[in-house]
Amino acid sequence: MGDKNHLLYVVTIHAIFALLHFIVSDAVETLARAVGRQERWQLLRNNTGVVAMHMALTHENTVIIFDQTEAGPSQYRLHERYNGRRCSTRSRADLKDGACYAHSVEYYIHGNNLRPLRFVSDPWCSSGSFLSNGTLLQVGGHGRGSQRIRYFRPCRDHLCNWQQSKRSLSDNRWYASNLLLPQHDRVIVVGGRNAYSYEFIPKLHTKDRSFNLPFLHDTHDEDGGGNNLYPFLHLSSDGNLFIFANRDSILFNYQRNRVVKTFPRIPGGGSRSYPSSGSSVILPLDHQDRFQKVEVMVCGGAASGAYEAAARGRFLPALSSCGRMVITGNNHIWKMENMPGPRTMHDMLILPTGHILIINGARRGCAGWQNAATPSLRPYLYNPKKSRGQRFTVLKATRIARMYHSSALLLPDGRVLVAGGNPYNTYTFSNVAYPTELRLQAFVPDYMDRQFNDLRPGNVTIEYEGHSSGVAYGTAFTIHFWLGRRPSKDVEYSVYAPPFTTHSISMNQRLLKLRCRHTTRDGGGSMSAVLEAPPSPNVAPPGYYLLTVVNNGIPSLSQWIRFIPA
Repeated sequence: MGDKNHLLYVVTIHAIFALLHFIVSDAVETLARAVGRQERWQLLRNNTGVVAMHMALTHENTVIIFDQTEAGPSQYRLHERYNGRRCSTRSRADLKDGACYAHSVEYYIHGNNLRPLRFVSDPWCSSGSFLSNGTLLQVGGHGRGSQRIRYFRPCRDHLCNWQQSKRSLSDNRWYASNLLLPQHDRVIVVGGRNAYSYEFIPKLHTKDRSFNLPFLHDTHDEDGGGNNLYPFLHLSSDGNLFIFANRDSILFNYQRNRVVKTFPRIPGGGSRSYPSSGSSVILPLDHQDRFQKVEVMVCGGAASGAYEAAARGRFLPALSSCGRMVITGNNHIWKMENMPGPRTMHDMLILPTGHILIINGARRGCAGWQNAATPSLRPYLYNPKKSRGQRFTVLKATRIARMYHSSALLLPDGRVLVAGGNPYNTYTFSNVAYPTELRLQAFVPDYMDRQFNDLRPGNVTIEYEGHSSGVAYGTAFTIHFWLGRRPSKDVEYSVYAPPFTTHSISMNQRLLKLRCRHTTRDGGGSMSAVLEAPPSPNVAPPGYYLLTVVNNGIPSLSQWIRFIPA
């Protein structure tokens, strides 16, 4: 009996050691994978002067950053007001006068420096789209800015500035969204606080007006602060408009003012639109199906009652769920999965690899002044092609909280610019849990690590054929690049429409994987590829895109390309 007990003891001890070995080995393997990942954070500037409530990348490789003019003094002092009156450094009144401070700056990526820009109306919680010539169309805001139309055309001489149109919007547009349409430089503006309508810019006739959209009435949540503001807009490749607000979505023929489809409600409780502030992307479009499959993804948001609870100082856990749905064809089902943790007020960006980066935000509460807690410091990386349950990877954490009024966008060199954060209606730096954040960071994905340089295509140039200003739809064009070793079988060519980003929305963001007709390898590692432009403006509205060569998952530096009508 003693021998049996001894044997049982020995077996048990061995089992325990085996289990411990398995646990430790698994932990070591997990740690090794984490150590093997080379993503990192860079601090670019300690002070941008202006909160990055809104950001947009221009084709001149600058970033426009701006805040609300009603926030009072920013951290970027001006020498004079808009009307030319000087700002005194000795006058107490001038030191407190918001007109003596910049509320918009232009950031130069290559020089890592700034210059102030001038606003003449308040763009607080506004929207924007790039026109085909690279001009940023920017509309709406608060107060006297709520019906304003503004333009910023990037320039190389550093003399360009904001211009305001003499024409106005038909309705007040505060917390509205907009989208560039396939028709030449035609933009649709949808929604806003107490604005259950849409309208177009430019107005073709002086009597043009806004159009009622019952969908916005139906999705309005009075007790939740709206929960249908900043609706998610995506252009389908059939030319119709996907509109998502609160928990519901439709496919809308804006030319006929008609709902084409009503999609199923996204499963789960809570809401996804502002102030619940989930986020959404249209997954990469692919030439292999002639860009006909269009799939949208919606992630995060706030729990039911989060807005009311936050007003009482209680911050409910945000939503962890994501839903994917194909909006083309006839079979529309939300396929749900969970992020590694709850998230609200985050940004979703499409990387050159086709993966989705989820960054910024909070784990509890919702959007609004002091309505959230527990910052989300770790970005998530989502691979749409992997099996469900294996698509998310948790990345390296930042030490800087990016809460309400923060933004992120993709840069041409593959980094992600991250800025902003201010849960207060003024610039507040002390005696608060989450001070106004003016530091500027870059998140550097692991694909930019030096160990991948031998796989990275370099010196990408674009050869325009027949058009000096761009590439016509459906035509072939040639690009040249350098690759020291033979390319893998997985070389892809993508073009990316940089978005206007604000309040967890990346307006107009889309990535297309282009068809390569053939490649040739010249001497010394020089490569040429003949690519095919997108077939129509429905697939890619006219304008500037970032073209990237991706070799075995490692992207080149991106180059600007412009698609134009024939």
